Amino acid sequence: MKKTTPSLSLVEKTDLLSVNEWVYKTLRKSIMCGEIRPGSALTIRGLAECLEVSPMPVREALRKLVSEAAVEIKDNRRVTVPLISPEKFKSLFALRTLLETHAAETALPYFTTEKIAELEQLDVAVDEAYSCGDVVAGSLANQAFHRFIYVQDPNQLILPMIESVWLQLGPFVRIGLSQLEQYYKYDRHQEAIEALRQRDAFALRRAIESDIRDGLSMIRNVDQIYENLKAKSSPTSN
Repeated sequence: MKKTTPSLSLVEKTDLLSVNEWVYKTLRKSIMCGEIRPGSALTIRGLAECLEVSPMPVREALRKLVSEAAVEIKDNRRVTVPLISPEKFKSLFALRTLLETHAAETALPYFTTEKIAELEQLDVAVDEAYSCGDVVAGSLANQAFHRFIYVQDPNQLILPMIESVWLQLGPFVRIGLSQLEQYYKYDRHQEAIEALRQRDAFALRRAIESDIRDGLSMIRNVDQIYENLKAKSSPTSN
């Protein structure tokens, strides 16, 4: 299998982030939005050169990502984003629905008019990205929209679990969405925003569930994506 060096969307560097934290957040973000394809072979040295850092912070970041099931490190030190079967893919979507509908409902009481206005601007960013065909920007904006809802609950504990699911699904969702000519027929985000305005917990849960279900229904060729990636990641492939 040929080793590749991906093009990564870098997290902004700030004085508050150490090099180790910056590398971890950049790799995590890149996996979550699907910039690193499942099964593609990477090396610690190659990632370090891509990020213009020493191998040490890359190793540290990869250890964390292994614990989150986001990457696998093979015996020969080859790094890959793991393949997931069609069955696991569907199970992860079901888990995502359970986690995110609960997180949205618990966040509902903490929404103000100002927060709803901020959420509307995030939805605009989602629409603009997808209308331009920018799947990476669209995925990141969509995650920002959902994350903004869930973090309004000051007592929420569930976001790390939600992001763990995003990490595992992201690379496959990116491939599926990149093959589409049309993205979302119904604007479930606007349904969620209206439910927040009306303080309607049931409607909010339904909007989030429908949004996730619509995403799954658009990726109709999961089996074929899996088989193609499996063939490309085999040791004999070039």
